[in-house]
Amino acid sequence: MTYIQALAIAILQGATELFPVSSLGHAVILPSLLKSSIDQASEAFLPFVVMLHLGTAVALLQFFWRDWWLIGTGVIGLSTPHQIKESRRVFLLIVIATIPAVIVALLFEKMIRGLFAAPLIAAGFLALNGLILLVGERLRGTGDRPLTDIKPLDAFIIGCAQCLALIPGISRSGSTIVAGLLRGINHESSAHFSFLIATPIIFGATVHQAPKLLHATMAPGAFTMATVAAIVSGLTAWLSTWFLMRYFRSNENWALNPFGYYCLAFGLGSSLWLWLA
Repeated sequence: MTYIQALAIAILQGATELFPVSSLGHAVILPSLLKSSIDQASEAFLPFVVMLHLGTAVALLQFFWRDWWLIGTGVIGLSTPHQIKESRRVFLLIVIATIPAVIVALLFEKMIRGLFAAPLIAAGFLALNGLILLVGERLRGTGDRPLTDIKPLDAFIIGCAQCLALIPGISRSGSTIVAGLLRGINHESSAHFSFLIATPIIFGATVHQAPKLLHATMAPGAFTMATVAAIVSGLTAWLSTWFLMRYFRSNENWALNPFGYYCLAFGLGSSLWLWLA
């Protein structure tokens, strides 16, 4: 893998992990469309993947550091009584939303990804992801609940929606934002909560894969390349988050529609191309 390829993958990871367009779906589909010789399932590629996810997680942690600082200090009781109560409430919501994805990933991740990681199937699910975004936008109603009004049941439903992202082509951020909208939560708050619960999920996936690095064979210079790619992925993720938080705040009535049309067009176009190839 060349540096140009590594940087291209890093930018793709940093953007699609946060945009509601499925990073995993693109990672499965694009190599087949581009006839890439990179074997993403190889042992040598694992350190690169782990570093990319670490860069993305660090970017999210840095972007929302104030949230995590308030949550952390509140949970351990180093704040005002009101802030302690609110921080512990938000922390509980994040835990509730994280548990379903952790359970499903530990029990069924290999089976799900093994069944659906074929490029043609992933392209079909990417088109389905587009429909989910468009239908979710249409069915969301007129609810305008803020982040402070999220209840445990809302967090659980959003957490269950997050499990769909184990299927290549279904977006984690897209499914969780749609779930929030259907619960009457506005776009900005749905995105904010989606990005908050993404942080432990991505960090958890990184830690889960880290022990395998002890047995992985790395070519000379591979760690340096992976580190550079992680920095690029993190910067892209930070910029993506910055853009999306402002975008969702300013486009309450139709925010998911452009991503829905993109996924529908790219998914159907990729399906046709792969089917005819």
